[in-house]
Amino acid sequence: MMFQQQTVPSDLEFLVQTFFQRSEGNWRSQRRYYTLKDGETQEVVSLLTVKFLEGGSEDLRELARLHDLTDEAALTCGALTTWESNYIGPSDRQTKGSTVFGVEGTKLYRDRGFATSKPVIAQFSMRDAMTMCLRTEYSGNMFEEEIKLIGTQYRTRQSIISRAGEEQMIGQYLETRI
Repeated sequence: MMFQQQTVPSDLEFLVQTFFQRSEGNWRSQRRYYTLKDGETQEVVSLLTVKFLEGGSEDLRELARLHDLTDEAALTCGALTTWESNYIGPSDRQTKGSTVFGVEGTKLYRDRGFATSKPVIAQFSMRDAMTMCLRTEYSGNMFEEEIKLIGTQYRTRQSIISRAGEEQMIGQYLETRI
């Protein structure tokens, strides 16, 4: 009798995959960035589209190549996020773009960072299937973020940006599924 070996995902893999699958869809993001030293507030409204990526997808294979991973199939799952943002307030402007996220173990690979167009790697943990916590460091900055799904219609996010051990900015987000 032959037994077929099955790959059983770890708890972390299951949680992050579930999180990305539940995040899939279109969102309206309302956020505020608070600059701590001068008290300036920047408001931003964005339309986001999140697409779940299965392990082995071409987007994840390209992300693996971008990060020089020896195994192009190393990323177990991920997401493609596209956005159009309108900055309101002190610096009015519009931006649009996309980011690819891919998971390997406790690393979240990205094709670009929040404040850079270069590829970055975050360390992440899952509090549960509804809450992802990220920590990313580059260019002397540290970005700590929590993204929490609230039911099926809402997400909250909070980002803390620090430089040289001192908190510089806090971002708070409410995202509503559309």
